[in-house]
Amino acid sequence: MELGIEFFFTAFLLGIGLAMDAFSVSLANGLKEPCMSAPKMCGVAGVFAFFQGLMPMLGWVCIHTVVQYFTAFEAWIPWIALALLSYIGIKMILDARREGECGSEDFRRIGIVMLAVQGVATSIDALSVGFTIADRGPIEALITAVLIAAVTFVICLGGILIGRKVGTCLAGRAGIFGGIILIFIGLEIFITSFL
Repeated sequence: MELGIEFFFTAFLLGIGLAMDAFSVSLANGLKEPCMSAPKMCGVAGVFAFFQGLMPMLGWVCIHTVVQYFTAFEAWIPWIALALLSYIGIKMILDARREGECGSEDFRRIGIVMLAVQGVATSIDALSVGFTIADRGPIEALITAVLIAAVTFVICLGGILIGRKVGTCLAGRAGIFGGIILIFIGLEIFITSFL
């Protein structure tokens, strides 16, 4: 495939489509931590971008090496996403009931482990993008993955900023709302996989 306008446009659209779940979780993270610093916002968006770029490449590698194992694993993707996002959402709701205002010392921050789980949960369905880019060579697949990651970074940063703004207004109820969003995303991934 040539690296023309169509190639970049397709990669850009893939990035937007794949980033929607990560955007929603970023929004929830902004709701949960409305006092998040700018470096942390970039770090959170970067984690989502990393996983959104990594998963299509892993899918591409699977297609070109162990396709029969990947096909068997693909059926479990919606279940894994539902379990991970529901766990995170329920934990956010429970934590929100114990949290204070933004300025208080017991305000819960998003940890690296929780962020990594969110990154995997929102990007695991991107493994199947490896099928759609299977006809591309390794360089084209890598460029596609990098473009997906870049689009995801920008979209997630926007989600965090929106969530922070709304989270500051909602204070204590923001974590509950964010948890509900995560559970809804998990259900949406699960249900749409069977349609």
